Amino acid sequence: MTPPLITLEEHFFSSAVPENLKPKYSEQLKHVDGVYDKAVDLGALRLRDMDAGGVALQVISHVPGLSDNPVACHAANDQLAGVIKAKDQSKGRFAGFAGAPMGHPDQAAAELRRAVTELGFVGALIDNHHNGKFFDGPEYEPFWAAAEELDVPIYLHQTWASEDMAPHYQGNFTQGAAMSMASSGLGWHTETALHVLRLFASGLFDRHAKLKMIIGHMGETIPFMLERIQVLSRRWGDFQRDFKTVYDENIWITTSGVWSLNPLRCILANTKLDHILYSVDYPFQKNEIGLEWIKDLEKSGLVNEEELNAIAYGNAERLLGVKVPKL
Repeated sequence: MTPPLITLEEHFFSSAVPENLKPKYSEQLKHVDGVYDKAVDLGALRLRDMDAGGVALQVISHVPGLSDNPVACHAANDQLAGVIKAKDQSKGRFAGFAGAPMGHPDQAAAELRRAVTELGFVGALIDNHHNGKFFDGPEYEPFWAAAEELDVPIYLHQTWASEDMAPHYQGNFTQGAAMSMASSGLGWHTETALHVLRLFASGLFDRHAKLKMIIGHMGETIPFMLERIQVLSRRWGDFQRDFKTVYDENIWITTSGVWSLNPLRCILANTKLDHILYSVDYPFQKNEIGLEWIKDLEKSGLVNEEELNAIAYGNAERLLGVKVPKL
């Protein structure tokens, strides 16, 4: 029997967002049918799509692009919290990851604290960089300290290439190809992996040994390079724990938007099973496709029933302190 599903990388588009954010999503709006209508909906349409894909609980976060806008982050978090608390609208099937204005580190830390302690969010989903700047500098210590103190995970999520990054993805091909390579075609994933390595090299996980971090899309290439990273990272400095230990203890990965069992075969060989979480990447991916993937996994023999249930919902319940609602 297919288990109930909890999904963690699921997005919305707030009514508080400036219009100039929409052009960044031109490729998605062009190629993903109905994506905007689904992104702005926090009610019946979203719940209908959840039902179609067997999703019992959706952890919702804002789409990337608000790292330089504290006011919009605050307003988007308030909008989402209002919907979650309105049981007649959410049916008790939504939880929230906060957006944080990472271009303003002190305000990002304050907004994380507010969202968790006042709004009841279960963590945060943040842009992977701010205009090309990663978050391994000392100015981000208050943010990481707050996440550890609050005991909530930070989902490190891809965002658009900055002006200095973009030329690396441009060449003798269409602008559409360049935009895709810089984003979901590859660049988002390798840039997120690089960020995780930078955070490790900075000693972040030694300073904040209980920090919890989530990365999506089958681990953003890290599981497939894990053994090589483990060997080479020994040259990067003196750390209290090596990279593999940090990977085992501090990092969770989701399956979001990768609908093949082949990556999972690798992950099951080198990643703790209780750190693997199901996700979809709604509305940019369809819940129904994810459900078919779960059914394929169930029939594959790669995992037993207990392990399938853990990936589907159990690991998320333990990490986030949520429960599958009774439908």
